[in-house]
Amino acid sequence: MRKIKRKYKSPRTPWNTTQIKEERKLLMEFGLRRKKELWKAQATLRNFRRRARLLIAAANKEEEKILIQKMEKLGFITKQDATLDDILALNIKNILNRRLQTLVYKKGIAKGVKHARQLITHGHVYIGGKKTKHPAYLVATEEEDKIGITERHEKIGKPDAKLENS
Repeated sequence: MRKIKRKYKSPRTPWNTTQIKEERKLLMEFGLRRKKELWKAQATLRNFRRRARLLIAAANKEEEKILIQKMEKLGFITKQDATLDDILALNIKNILNRRLQTLVYKKGIAKGVKHARQLITHGHVYIGGKKTKHPAYLVATEEEDKIGITERHEKIGKPDAKLENS
């Protein structure tokens, strides 16, 4: 039987009040369910930054180009002449802004981030015709236009929906 590894690290100081307040603020802003989701996002950011630091030390241009293209594809970097320093400048909000849950809310499909999460987990959100049930899915820039919702739930996030039903 295969042992499943954790994809995150919990903080070294769990009772640091300033850290708890910052985490709570991020949980509320992005509609995360528990801190484990925040820690997973921090782990992905940590991995991207680690790869960038290793490439700076190795000075491997091909690998550097591949990493920068991946970051552009995921929408973390928007500049044409991006460098590894741009990857090192990323923060946790950049990662959380590319989640499917946040993008569904920002596109106006859902009334709030918690509502966006509910729509996704109940299977009402599609990306390019495929149902996606993972709110933490990192949406690529190409897929951002293809985010849709089932016809039955289309009127939910729109402000004129109440007028049409009356």
